[in-house]
Amino acid sequence: MCRDSSLPSSNSLPSSRLPEFVAEPTVARSMSFVGTHEYLAPEIIKGEGHGSVVDWWTFGIFLHELLYGKTPFKGSGNRATLFNVVGQQLKFPESPATSYASKDLIRGLLVKEPQHRLGVKRGATEIKQHPLFEGVNWALIRCSSPPEVPRPVENEPPPPPPMKVGPAIDAVRFGSTSKRMSGNNEMKPGGKYLDFEFF
Repeated sequence: MCRDSSLPSSNSLPSSRLPEFVAEPTVARSMSFVGTHEYLAPEIIKGEGHGSVVDWWTFGIFLHELLYGKTPFKGSGNRATLFNVVGQQLKFPESPATSYASKDLIRGLLVKEPQHRLGVKRGATEIKQHPLFEGVNWALIRCSSPPEVPRPVENEPPPPPPMKVGPAIDAVRFGSTSKRMSGNNEMKPGGKYLDFEFF
């Protein structure tokens, strides 16, 4: 939406300001939601209605998960997670060590009161101007290469552990789980696989 403030407004007083371009609606409200419990903003959980600023909360959760490998308010179940999102203070893990700028951005995005959350006033512009993104040329971001492109790792997978062939019921292990299958213990042609009958 483009507001031309040089045109007469509803109160018929002309303004000398330049036109203001607003790409994100900052005052629209919604009562519906779809999402993962760990990513829901407090105002969604409380059913207070929400605007586009919930996306900045989700971005903060996403950044936390990228840097620390887990979301900040995860509970033992969905209910506990929702309670944590609403009532638990944000705490950063001791490791891995991260920059002050990254923690500051996440803190700003994960403010529980949406009216004080980073991004509520000017949307993406506010986020892009954060010190964490210093030096990023947003106009040319699609033409830029990432600072470090990881090389593909070509490791041969370790050989599978030998399977024990025993009575009619064998335990077959996959990683840390164990499944029991009924089998006739016959080797298929080629001699590498057991033929199992599943119920």
